[in-house]
Amino acid sequence: MDCRKFAVLLLLSLCFVGCRLSVSLTGGDVDPRAKTVYVQTFRNNASLVNPTLSQEFTNALKDRIQGQTPLTIIDVPNGDYSVEGEITGYTINPVAIQGNETAAMNRLTITVNVRFTNKFDENKDFEQSFSRYADYSSSQNFTAIEGNLVTEINDALTEDIFNKAFVNW
Repeated sequence: MDCRKFAVLLLLSLCFVGCRLSVSLTGGDVDPRAKTVYVQTFRNNASLVNPTLSQEFTNALKDRIQGQTPLTIIDVPNGDYSVEGEITGYTINPVAIQGNETAAMNRLTITVNVRFTNKFDENKDFEQSFSRYADYSSSQNFTAIEGNLVTEINDALTEDIFNKAFVNW
């Protein structure tokens, strides 16, 4: 065995001995006693209403929790964890005004109010408003791109909520 092969083998051995890799398959900090989570359907109380937003947002949140925790989602409000709330805002505003005073870009913003309850540690309970947005060109037909924008925003919102509830960020 030449010196280079021996040095590489030695370095690899030291890496395996000296390093410890810890991976969480759940992606979160879930109490080991917890088995269930109740996710209420988020009512849409925004002044501008997208008729499918309530169900789309609720499903996106459930999917994130199921995909990143070992918890079972239940339909009754007595889970080990509870996530409830409402959609409080769905707004479209101009964000980049051109020289002729027309908007070059618009912004869709979705805001949700969330109440999280942890049966095992009330210090982790919270009520908080979360808001995310996506910008789009004013030359685009909003109804043609609305579904993609909502999906993008829902992904960001559910990540923020998940991190606050289960990752303690």
